[in-house]
Amino acid sequence: MTPVGIFAGIILLLAIYCAVDPFKHSPISGFPNFEAFKVELTPWSEIPVEKDTENLLQKSEIKFLNEVQGPESMAFDPMGRGPYTGVADGRVIFWDGHKWTDFAYTSANRSGLCDPKPSIMNYLKNEHICGRPLGLRFDKRTGDLYIADAYFGLMKVGPEGGLATSLATEAEGVRLGFTNDLDTDDEGNIYFTDSSTKYQRRNFLQLVFSGENSGRVLKYNPHTKETTVLFRNLQFPNGLSLSKDGSFFVFCEGSVGRLRKYWLKGEKARTSEVMAVLPGFPDNIRTNEDGDFWVAIHSRRTIYAHLLALYPKLRLFWLKLPIPVKLHFLMQLGGSPAVIVKYSPEGKLLKILEDRQGKVVKVVSEVEEKDGKLWIGSVLMPFVAVYKLD
Repeated sequence: MTPVGIFAGIILLLAIYCAVDPFKHSPISGFPNFEAFKVELTPWSEIPVEKDTENLLQKSEIKFLNEVQGPESMAFDPMGRGPYTGVADGRVIFWDGHKWTDFAYTSANRSGLCDPKPSIMNYLKNEHICGRPLGLRFDKRTGDLYIADAYFGLMKVGPEGGLATSLATEAEGVRLGFTNDLDTDDEGNIYFTDSSTKYQRRNFLQLVFSGENSGRVLKYNPHTKETTVLFRNLQFPNGLSLSKDGSFFVFCEGSVGRLRKYWLKGEKARTSEVMAVLPGFPDNIRTNEDGDFWVAIHSRRTIYAHLLALYPKLRLFWLKLPIPVKLHFLMQLGGSPAVIVKYSPEGKLLKILEDRQGKVVKVVSEVEEKDGKLWIGSVLMPFVAVYKLD
């Protein structure tokens, strides 16, 4: 047989294997209705290339190593105490200046399944029971803490802590599937993201691989107790933060890698626009006292991830091969260490911080600026990083 014939035969066998998936070793074998969608990306030539040549994040201090598992969001109460953070076993915990103490829970059915474990990934299979608090925000007037729990929806707990109460679990008859982040305005309205109605957070890898567009941005009105959809058909909406003057909020389009601005007031009210194209996959976004926006970026987008996003049939073929899901994740999302960027309200890149070797800071989920320091949370790491600004 000629080399061309051998090559054609190999391709045919691969095609048959992927069509049948006989050994069920692929990352999507447990998801019979899995679909791969095209991600409407910015052209590769327009993705920002600016870098932190000094690797400034390597100057960060690692705090609370192995004392916190997956501290995604950092929040400080109206009196400046904290941080408060949600961890992988479903608790919201509070640093009182000397030790971590339990502050709140999102699940009323906690059991031995929710006990602390040595690895963050060990919690995934029980997250729907224990809860997974992600975005946190304090109401500066009342001291109430609002929680975006990935499984139990939008929740609230009073200044004394305890079991959080439910505010919203659905919108327009569609249940919240992956509540992710939130912010509040001066009138008490809560704006929040629902990353997917098809995949729960424990299946976030399949959500990333799929690129599906069931994500939403929503508004909860505490006076009418109504939840309305402001934006729909989004590919993995993630972090959300209001502008300093409250005239708009910005949310992250995770799969697309953009910041989108949604106007709440003025002539542009109820319209949106792209604010900035990001160099990678964003997580949370937070506004500082100057009105600028800090964005936590999980990793830079590689040409590999860019091409797979544009060609869903190729991605589906690749995902049906017996390649471990962890390797797929590393190739698509974990190929380069985390990036932190700061943007002006107009979308101008103001600062970029990196640890390109991943020596100190590897994965970032949120960046909260307080008193000249950046408190850096990570949904995958067992610590908090603190970077001192110049």
